[in-house]
Amino acid sequence: MAEEISFMEIDDDQNNTNTAAIVTTTVKNKGKNVIVSTGTGPKATPWVEKYRPQSLADVAAHRDIVDTIDKLASTNRLPHLLLYGPPGTGKTSTVLALARKLYGSQMHNMVLELNASDDRGIDVVRQQIQDFASTQSISFGVKFSVKLVLLDEADAMTKDAQFALRRVIEKYTKNTRFALICNHVNKIIPAVQSRCTRFRFAPLETYHVSERLNHVIKAEGLDVTDSGLKALVRLCNGDMRKALNILQSTHMASQQITEEAVYLCTGNPLPRDIEQISHWLLNEPFAVSWRKISEIKTRKGLALVDIIREVTMFVFRIRLPSDVRVQLINQMADIEYRLSFGCNDKLQLGSLISAFAQARSAVVAAAK
Repeated sequence: MAEEISFMEIDDDQNNTNTAAIVTTTVKNKGKNVIVSTGTGPKATPWVEKYRPQSLADVAAHRDIVDTIDKLASTNRLPHLLLYGPPGTGKTSTVLALARKLYGSQMHNMVLELNASDDRGIDVVRQQIQDFASTQSISFGVKFSVKLVLLDEADAMTKDAQFALRRVIEKYTKNTRFALICNHVNKIIPAVQSRCTRFRFAPLETYHVSERLNHVIKAEGLDVTDSGLKALVRLCNGDMRKALNILQSTHMASQQITEEAVYLCTGNPLPRDIEQISHWLLNEPFAVSWRKISEIKTRKGLALVDIIREVTMFVFRIRLPSDVRVQLINQMADIEYRLSFGCNDKLQLGSLISAFAQARSAVVAAAK
């Protein structure tokens, strides 16, 4: 079908405020107008980037690591760095803040940043990285004359590229430092690991996440209840990026950020739903448990794998004989493993209820 596209120009006002071209697309025989605005404002910026630490002092946690890196950089003794740990713990933010401290406004001339979206095979190591490391950069006003190569998500590099990188790191140490960032350090070859100083970024502590979230809440003027803040901290599991994304998405869906709003936005089962499901598993017959859990799954759109993960934490909190708890956790781990391969949900739900039925029988037998 033919499309007619007309451009409507909006005159600028005297203050040259935000203006954008509005593209109106009219599809013949459909009678529909689709208006797409290309204007972007401050509210469109993801909070993950908007509140990314700009200096080493702003990094929320891991003060011992950050202070060590800061001291090494200040004394001009910065080694090659290997930062590893779970996502959202401040690895990339730390290196970028370090680069701003070292190079200031000349950062774009002195830093080569490559991540998983770039091609980082052996050809890139031999050409792009080697060309950048081998050239002497002359930038006025830069205190630190050594250049920096930032390889984000380095565990995605091929083995051949890592072996080629090994020699490049040695050859250009005089005028280049390498900062490797990864989630799984075991995917980095030992030869590269031995050439770097390793720092592990553990998941953020609860109070660090709460402190940073309170800063964002205050800056954005959000209405967040205490239970909503606790739910954000609980669901992020030490991942600051995840916490900010949940906070922003919940704010877009609800004016007041409560515990229920957070769980509904993320699709996770509410704690009271998990307690109810656990009560059915521990007390109701097989047929009744099956019917009630299937009904709440359908009504609230819950995923069985999320239910199993939350019920597992509930099992750790209740009093059970050690041998019964071990067997129950082992069976639930098998169910989660099978679900990860796409096995039938109904069959695995039956297996979950059966595991709890066997645990109940074992508890009764032990009491006799």
